[in-house]
Amino acid sequence: MMKKNYFNPVLYSLAILLTLTNIVFGQETPMDTSSKISDQSLDLIKLVELQKQDSLKRIELENRLLNVKLNDQKENQKLYDELALLKSRDSIAFARRKEKVDSMRTLNKGVPVVPFQDTLFTIYTNVGGYSASDRAKAVASRIETLANLPNFHADSLTINQEENVYIILYKDQMIVSVNDNDALWMNTNAKSLSKDYLQKVQNAIKQYREEHSVKKILTGIGLAAIIILAVFFLVKIISKLVLFIKKKLVLKKDTLIKGVYVKDYELISSKRLMKLLWLIVDGLKWLFILITIYLALPLLLNLFPSTEGYAPLLIEYFIRPLKEIGLAVVNYFPNLITILIIAVIFHYLLRLLHFFATEVENGALTINGFYKEWAQPTYQILKVLLLAFMMIVIFPYLPGSDSPIFKGVSVFIGVLFTFSSAGALGNIIAGLVLTYMRPFVVGDRVKIGEVSGDVIEKSLLVTRIRTIKNEVISIPNAQVLNSHTINYSMDDLGHGLIIHTNITMAYEIPWQRVHELAIKAALRVEFIEKHPEPFILQSSLEDFYVSYQVNAYTKHPNKQALIYSELHKNILDVFHEEGIELMSPHYRAWRDGSELDIPKRKDEQE
Repeated sequence: MMKKNYFNPVLYSLAILLTLTNIVFGQETPMDTSSKISDQSLDLIKLVELQKQDSLKRIELENRLLNVKLNDQKENQKLYDELALLKSRDSIAFARRKEKVDSMRTLNKGVPVVPFQDTLFTIYTNVGGYSASDRAKAVASRIETLANLPNFHADSLTINQEENVYIILYKDQMIVSVNDNDALWMNTNAKSLSKDYLQKVQNAIKQYREEHSVKKILTGIGLAAIIILAVFFLVKIISKLVLFIKKKLVLKKDTLIKGVYVKDYELISSKRLMKLLWLIVDGLKWLFILITIYLALPLLLNLFPSTEGYAPLLIEYFIRPLKEIGLAVVNYFPNLITILIIAVIFHYLLRLLHFFATEVENGALTINGFYKEWAQPTYQILKVLLLAFMMIVIFPYLPGSDSPIFKGVSVFIGVLFTFSSAGALGNIIAGLVLTYMRPFVVGDRVKIGEVSGDVIEKSLLVTRIRTIKNEVISIPNAQVLNSHTINYSMDDLGHGLIIHTNITMAYEIPWQRVHELAIKAALRVEFIEKHPEPFILQSSLEDFYVSYQVNAYTKHPNKQALIYSELHKNILDVFHEEGIELMSPHYRAWRDGSELDIPKRKDEQE
């Protein structure tokens, strides 16, 4: 009875344990991609060499097993155990090679073999001193050379095996070699892979020779002529159709084209609308012609092998922008809905504010301490703030808002606006301050600095004044704020504006008489108030005369020039009617002290 042997299971266990240990603990730290590929390639080559040695040894053991005597069971069992160990090591080495290849797939993309602008297969491994790139270029060059040979037949390609390498040959010339490493990358064996390569090379050469045949070229020229004629006739048809449309527009311009009106305003006249329609028709004409020619070019290029590769590029150039625009619009649709909802909310909020501002301005709504003229400026301020807040809310939903270019342009515009509009912003702030200070309103007669006149406009930037000479002067609000302002129209007591003028009289004229006549002259003026009545002030006692100041109330400050003119005329008339000269006497007198130079009393005058 044969003695039971435990050597084989123990060897299997040790081999598996060593493999798992190498897999788990033999991993390297991440390195540069090229160096990692190189290191793993060296490991793979070592595994291949080890597997080759084991294969040779296994063949030797099989030959010895055939020659051993059948009755020598001990020697026979020993050979069987060694063969089992070699097979186990061979399967483990193959598994390790497969694992190495799988780990390298993400790093090694391979080099395609492209002889005729089309990839036949991909080479991943090096052979000797030749890299995968060198092998791919050499194989592509050999295939192109074969295709251009006049007496070449695809059936003359053969496969020759040398040890574990399969070589595709044309006569004595090697086209491509396939080894176990190549097969491992393609998840197959070297023999099957060589047959697959052979089939692909034959088909590629046949197709190339067929496409470059004289018959194919002549057929392409004929089809190109047909396409060109078709494009020519399409262009003619488009031109005639456009001409027909233009004639119809000219014939029916009076009935069809009547201009565009907004209420009673003619926004676009019929003549301009006609020119615009002609421009649109001409633009569509050239657009359709260019599209026709552009779409015909890929058809022409696709007829000839040397230009066949450019046809998909031209079609892609035409379709890709349309596709990207369409996808961008579809993807942006949710954001667009969000923006529309936000805009609608702020629109109705602004309408509500405008309603309240109008009610306050018209006096229908009264708010204590809030004047009617503040309604519209306050509404405009709130409107700007709300619009700014709306833009802040909408900004993240705008297309390209996350791009650095968009942000850079936004910052640039902000900086440009800040530095270029410093003076304008100062005037705007001053305009707001003047609005709430209420130094004057539109229609008031004011004096700002050296400018006097009626306020005809008050905006955020300037205040415009019309002078009594009908001159319109624009004063920046910053200058208005920094200047003193006299408002002749503001009357908090309700008595009106006091106008005044000076007259001088000699000492011999009684001041009572002067007061009486001056008041009489003032009351003759149309725009001077009777109540409160005018009054006279003794402004000064000069060396030779007395100065009187005539004061009168008026509620028409905008007519000061006319009032002063009438007052002066009436003063002259009244005093001349009484025989009193309006003059400032300057004279010399000899005084001996015997008589006083004072007015006589009434009884003395009588």
